[in-house]
Amino acid sequence: MEEERRLDLCRYRVDKAKDDLSVSKLNLKKRKFSQSINRSYYSMFHAVRALLALKKFDSKKHSGVISYFTQHFIKTGKIEPEYSKMLTDAFKIRNQ
Repeated sequence: MEEERRLDLCRYRVDKAKDDLSVSKLNLKKRKFSQSINRSYYSMFHAVRALLALKKFDSKKHSGVISYFTQHFIKTGKIEPEYSKMLTDAFKIRNQ
């Protein structure tokens, strides 16, 4: 039962990531760069949270999600370091 809930949460977050990416592309076409950047970041963020749901981890803070992702997926070699850099850079740009 618990595993099915985690899978449902993972699917929900993947869907959110896809929706945000779609909105980001629309905003980019409309030359709404700030909104496009914001939605691009959230697309990545929700995709990472989907992955973390499978590990039974979540955080209300973006920095907590990024830190866990880096520690458990990047530093262990499960995911290439460039993806951590993309996420971290997007987070910084979004906050500017």
